[in-house]
Amino acid sequence: MVTATNVDATAVNTILWLAAAETTIVVPVYQRQYRWDIGGCEQLLADIRAVSDTDDRQTHFIGSILSTANTGDDDAALVLIDGQQRITTLMLLIAALHHTIRGSNAALAAELEAVLVSPTDATRTKLRPHRAWAQVFESVVLEKRQPGDELRDSRFDDNYAFFRSQVLPDEVPRIWRGLAKLEHVAITLSADANAQQIFESLNSTGEPLRDHELIHNYVLMGLSHAEQSEIEDAFWVPIEQNTGEQIASFWRHYLVMTTGREVAVAGERGVYDAFRQRFPRLDIDTLREHAGEWRQFSEIYRTLLDPSREADPGIARQFGYLNTFGRGMYPLVMRAYSDYVLETVGRGILIGTLETVQSLLLRRTVVGIGTDRLVARLCRARADGPDALMHAMGRIMPSDERVRIALKFSELPHAVYVLGRLSGVDSTAGLDLEHIVPLAPGDAWSGDGVRTWADYSDDEQNSHRALAATLGNLALLEQPLAERAFDASFADKRALYGQSRVAPTAELADVAAWGTRSIAERTMLLTDLFLRVWARPAARGIDDDDLTPVLDAKRRRGWPRGWQREFEYVEYRGEHWEVYDVKYLFNRVFKRLWADSRAEVVAFSARRGGPIYEARAWNGHWDSLDETHSLYMGWDSKYMLTAIQGVLDEAGLAAEVFVKYSYIGAVM
Repeated sequence: MVTATNVDATAVNTILWLAAAETTIVVPVYQRQYRWDIGGCEQLLADIRAVSDTDDRQTHFIGSILSTANTGDDDAALVLIDGQQRITTLMLLIAALHHTIRGSNAALAAELEAVLVSPTDATRTKLRPHRAWAQVFESVVLEKRQPGDELRDSRFDDNYAFFRSQVLPDEVPRIWRGLAKLEHVAITLSADANAQQIFESLNSTGEPLRDHELIHNYVLMGLSHAEQSEIEDAFWVPIEQNTGEQIASFWRHYLVMTTGREVAVAGERGVYDAFRQRFPRLDIDTLREHAGEWRQFSEIYRTLLDPSREADPGIARQFGYLNTFGRGMYPLVMRAYSDYVLETVGRGILIGTLETVQSLLLRRTVVGIGTDRLVARLCRARADGPDALMHAMGRIMPSDERVRIALKFSELPHAVYVLGRLSGVDSTAGLDLEHIVPLAPGDAWSGDGVRTWADYSDDEQNSHRALAATLGNLALLEQPLAERAFDASFADKRALYGQSRVAPTAELADVAAWGTRSIAERTMLLTDLFLRVWARPAARGIDDDDLTPVLDAKRRRGWPRGWQREFEYVEYRGEHWEVYDVKYLFNRVFKRLWADSRAEVVAFSARRGGPIYEARAWNGHWDSLDETHSLYMGWDSKYMLTAIQGVLDEAGLAAEVFVKYSYIGAVM
């Protein structure tokens, strides 16, 4: 046998290795600071608990520890090259155990102390960290804190405190039993070995394993060859076949569904770490049970990816609709579809859920609210029953009033999907999206057959362009007809529209002329249908981006602390206003209404005796509206908000105005 002369690698029991009299370790000056956080400590403790509860044959491998003989002045026997973070964390855990039971279990306390304290010097720890933070580490492990140390910011203190808080005295023997089952490969280098080269080899920059590959290894590790073959053939291969290139997404969505928590993808390990937390220990019997569920949900996932696999045409159609919005809601839909397959819910409930999910996504997209990070909270709500889920979706679904405003002024998202459903067509294949007023009309384009685009004023052209991508100006048209209609004037398009099999498009043939008024009228008609197709379930309140209808805004007495930043912003009839306090909002609303709805404002102020006056009859804070009218600004907060609400309500505009409270405003 040929052996290596500069490297000695041996599989050892970690605790026995640390407790050995000859094991005293120094961390070299070039090592990075200790960085493990509470999350890493939590995972380590979970692993130790899990292995503690298994039979005596089971162990837990923590990797390799790389060290070299110490040739320095320090009396430590080894210099730690790789493994500092793990060893330091283990020492903090053992210190926490030692301090917890040293007054009640002398024998166990002595075993723990043998791992922590140098056998030749009771004032030194067996692990000697970098000298810049050695004093802090030793003060924690030896519990020799000085006055004022409780105020310092240190990972040693934080992680030690975490372990103390998590392990009660009666659990210390259990944790110690788990620690005694830890194993690692101790790699010791001779003085002639190239430590840096070996360190780089152990931490190579090759292609890292991806999450699903790590899960695969984790599931099969520790099984016999026969057991590995069974799990691989009966479960893992079918999962791979069902999910294909989307296997990583499948595992993330499965974990969101089962945990009700968002699963981060950052660092290529987020899904794997979540999997290990969900399944901390898998013996062959529990593995078979869980793997059966994984395979079943992978079959469901395959159907969501390819709705044509679903035998029920109505459900398949709903899955196709859902895929318009991507796969973000798959965790919620996987569970809903599973319940249907298992016959715990009926077809109507499943389709109702799918319809409401589409309403949620579409309405939020229409008004410009993000749809990320919604699904985990909905999975949690669904665990409380169908009614709780519907209420949760209704709470974060924009109101009818807000959707109306957005459809009137904003570009229509997912336009082919929306128009297809509004038109009642079974499939949008072969249909193109038609802009009745083209996005960029040519000079000869005409909406009424009399005036050409070149004759329109700049304001008229801008008004038409602003509405060109809104609901009222869009239609579905068969591709051959759409090619002939491209950039044609409305009079020429009418005959083409009349040939369409899409009913709302064919109805355009009966319209004499097309312009902003026609767009607005058609928007109103289609919006009514839109709100019926994508209905919002009843809910006790609304929480779309934490926006509050102005009529529900809080009337505050006086001027509480922080009032200058009460709002993050205000949405006024589809406009985004950078307005932070009620005084500025009061001024801007009355000035805007003075320009847009003067008669209503004058009538409102006359009935209330203000806040608009023809003469500045007293000294105070005034602002001019025109040469003969002024707005008095010297009111308190409650009056101003009451006036805002009242004048908007009487003008019929209150449903189109929302406030977004700032953090300060939310806690005032």
